[in-house]
Amino acid sequence: MNPSLRHHFLATAIGLATLALSPALRAQTTAPVQAVASFSILGDLVKQVGGDRVAVDVLVGPGSDAHVFQPTPSQARRVGQAQIVFSNGLGFEGWMGRLLGTAGHKGRHVVASRGIQPLHAEGGHDHQAKGGHHHEAADPHAWQSVSNVMVYVGNIARGLCETDAAGCDTYQRNAATFSAELRALDADIRAQWAAIPAAQRKVITSHDAFGYYAKAYGVTFLAPQGVSTESEASAKGVAQLVRQIRKEQIKALFVESISDPRLIAQIGRETGVRPAGELFSDALSDAKGPAPSYLAMMRFNTTALTQAVRGL
Repeated sequence: MNPSLRHHFLATAIGLATLALSPALRAQTTAPVQAVASFSILGDLVKQVGGDRVAVDVLVGPGSDAHVFQPTPSQARRVGQAQIVFSNGLGFEGWMGRLLGTAGHKGRHVVASRGIQPLHAEGGHDHQAKGGHHHEAADPHAWQSVSNVMVYVGNIARGLCETDAAGCDTYQRNAATFSAELRALDADIRAQWAAIPAAQRKVITSHDAFGYYAKAYGVTFLAPQGVSTESEASAKGVAQLVRQIRKEQIKALFVESISDPRLIAQIGRETGVRPAGELFSDALSDAKGPAPSYLAMMRFNTTALTQAVRGL
């Protein structure tokens, strides 16, 4: 072959190889998407979908209560610099609108619960009304139903695709993989409760955080506080709850990881029911705890609940 022609073919081949490699090279050198999630449970969901392409900063970390959160100036700066901010919505983060305004956030804001039909105190929360609490506010704890979290995952993936189109295939693939794990988890929770008679599925918790779990899995939850830990438990409501525990011989009494345990301890003393342990409602545990991820949290809570109602 003519040397000049050989050189031409070689140059063309190198050029084509470079073009073929360039997307991979660009992916390796692209800085991760800067994301902020309002609280630890949502942060874990964003990490599952985002993978290595997304750096997630969580405002309300493990073991902390988003109901009463007050952002620091440094957190406001991070929100202002974020390309995308994820919140739960349904009134869970009453401070989010002010924070986005104060921070001057110009990126995308994704409400992860969008499309979910919320429960209300007078609707899906018959158990709350029995406890003497009458609120019309939406129950924000939609993540307590695994099927709802599949909606969260779809909203997260769409938000990331709109922010980082080049990574959309990755986000959709991660979302599909995680959704398969969620479907398996949902089936497992249903199977665990199916073995327990419906009349036996009664649980006392610190605040009314498990309405979606109750509806999804056929469990009755009663709580001295309303859907927010900021609400006060009335003496009348606590007295009614104590009478109901005695009358119906409810065995499962739990404190929550984010709540003051004194009220549950008082109810335990008055009813003779020993608290069965701790549940994770609004926050994950740290990495060393039993609920460092959403999947682990739901498995841990379900095991604790089903053992307690059996009197184990």
